[in-house]
Amino acid sequence: MKNVFFLGLFTLILISCQSNNKQKLESSTNIQDVVHQPKKNPNFQWEAATVYFLLTDRFNNGNPNNDINFERDEETGKLRGFLGGDIQGITQKINEGYFSDLGVNAIWFTPVVEQIHGATDEGTGNTYGYHGYWAKDWTALDPNFGTDKDLETLIKTAHENGIRILLDVVLNHTGPVTNEDPVWPEEWVRTSPTCEFTTYENTTACTLVANLPDIRTESDAAVNLPDALLAKWKSEGRLSEELDELELFFDRTGYPRAPRFYIIKWLTDYVNKYGVDGFRVDTVKHANENSWAELYKEAAAAFELWKKKNQDKVLDNNPFYMVGEVYNYGVSGGQEFDLGDKKVNYFDNGFKSLINFELKTDAEKDYETIFTKYSKLLHTKFKEKSVLNYLTSHDDGQPFDKDRKDPKRAANVLLLTPGASQIYYGDETARSLTIEGTEGDATLRSFMNWNELDSLPKTKEILAHWQKLGTFRNDHPSIGAGIHKRITKSPYVFSRYFAKDEFVDKVVIALDAPKGKKEISVKGIFGDGTKLYDRYSETEVVVENNKVILNNENDVVLLELLK
Repeated sequence: MKNVFFLGLFTLILISCQSNNKQKLESSTNIQDVVHQPKKNPNFQWEAATVYFLLTDRFNNGNPNNDINFERDEETGKLRGFLGGDIQGITQKINEGYFSDLGVNAIWFTPVVEQIHGATDEGTGNTYGYHGYWAKDWTALDPNFGTDKDLETLIKTAHENGIRILLDVVLNHTGPVTNEDPVWPEEWVRTSPTCEFTTYENTTACTLVANLPDIRTESDAAVNLPDALLAKWKSEGRLSEELDELELFFDRTGYPRAPRFYIIKWLTDYVNKYGVDGFRVDTVKHANENSWAELYKEAAAAFELWKKKNQDKVLDNNPFYMVGEVYNYGVSGGQEFDLGDKKVNYFDNGFKSLINFELKTDAEKDYETIFTKYSKLLHTKFKEKSVLNYLTSHDDGQPFDKDRKDPKRAANVLLLTPGASQIYYGDETARSLTIEGTEGDATLRSFMNWNELDSLPKTKEILAHWQKLGTFRNDHPSIGAGIHKRITKSPYVFSRYFAKDEFVDKVVIALDAPKGKKEISVKGIFGDGTKLYDRYSETEVVVENNKVILNNENDVVLLELLK
């Protein structure tokens, strides 16, 4: 009897231990599932990317404690001072699912390197470097934007959510000269003449505007580091570290110690350290094109090295990505840009893509004209290259639909036109681009209208439309990278088809469809008996007689294979 009792007790203890071990195992498995695992998309294509572009200072204030630094408290022109947006604010919105719900798979935010400390008046009132394009020290982050740890957390969080990060980089110029910010040495920069934009020479060897010192990117002459920068590093306790790293860089590469190579080293450090997926490059046509090929070479090598060291964090096999801002470049020009007396192919100098300034005017045309044009151009003149389309931006005073009268059509054009798409923060919430009392581009740069999104039903409705198109686009690279074909003229129905290696993707989309009952032809794309799903109305349908029938009040149909 005693033996039976002890046997039973042993069995209970064994079962209890197994149960506890199982709970511990399940608990540890759950934790492992949540952390450090990137949301991979093996079918992601940069040619079809959806890039969300935001001004770091104007998007979301995640840390009010870093809003004022370097005594930047002078009165400024309206919307020309820091407003508090920061790196932590971007991370917060990633964690909330804001970008994923919009179908965004890449985020480009304005530069976060340390900006000039003083303010300057360009004729529009005192302005601080809130926009990030006035670098003082490329090796440090500006405390108004955040810390190294903040940037590391942002990139890690983005990758865990399947989102790539594009750093906005400036190689062309320093920040303006102020009482707090001395001019860089003459061997580093030129302070005149001002660019005229009629020849290669007077577009590259000149200052964009007065008091914006231009880096001598064409020079191969060795230069010493500025005394002011050395003194700054010394006061911050990192002089030896910075000098040692530069020594290693120049020894490894064999580059002359010319201005551009110092900056290339400083910019690619962010790739080496954090695994940044790509660069959006500012003012591309204002520097010699070989500078960009050299920047890409170093960035691409750094990215591959980072991937080897961090194989568990790699999102896909895509190489480093570089997209350039060649102001006024248009897709119709093909791969060359005319500088007056010389044409330059920036695609041959490190760029996978250029920002396309043409869609904002094309957007006034009918859908079929737009889509056919872009599909044809991208599949003839741009082999394995692309363009980044936009409708509004931070420095384009003549955007499409500036008064936000038809934000749903803007979504249809931007997210469904072949090529990569750039959503400018607030496109999806109809953020106002006309702010009373502002001068110049400040009107385009108001703080993100979160308050309207929280309180106005109309704003929520607009966002919902962008979300439906954006998530559909993210799931189907055929939309941006595929072949466009019209199926019927009325209602307007078209298909997109994309094939790469063993991956095939195809969709059928209808725009301006009639409300109520509608017949949508899928002829030549999906055969009879195929089960499809309309993502817009969340309805399952079956193909009969080469078409599907829907009955709802929507004028948009987004058809995919039922999974």
